[in-house]
Amino acid sequence: MSDTITLSRLALYAHHGVHAEEARLGQRFYVSLTCSLDLKPAGQADDYRQTVCYASLAKLVHEIGTMRRFETIEGLAEVIATSVLDGFPPVASVAVRVEKPQAPVPFILDGVAVEIRRSRNG
Repeated sequence: MSDTITLSRLALYAHHGVHAEEARLGQRFYVSLTCSLDLKPAGQADDYRQTVCYASLAKLVHEIGTMRRFETIEGLAEVIATSVLDGFPPVASVAVRVEKPQAPVPFILDGVAVEIRRSRNG
């Protein structure tokens, strides 16, 4: 599948992490999605009903990212990927990138990120 819908760096303020300070204080995270699906019918018909609603994808990511707490950004990414595939049948596969710009590591870096890819075919 070569067609994609991409949501870039949706900002979340959440309390994910293994350290007590992360749970107490919270921090900013960024989530990006790349959903693979067939956009030809929607494009040819210029029909909104034949695509996936970007706002609905963003709402799902925001709800998962702010209503639940995860110790790892890997766990957050996995739940988002599974939820996108479960909730949006046209999506054949999804890549989820979670960025943690203020990861508590004793080095100077711009942040850490994980990216996972999941598909309906396993």
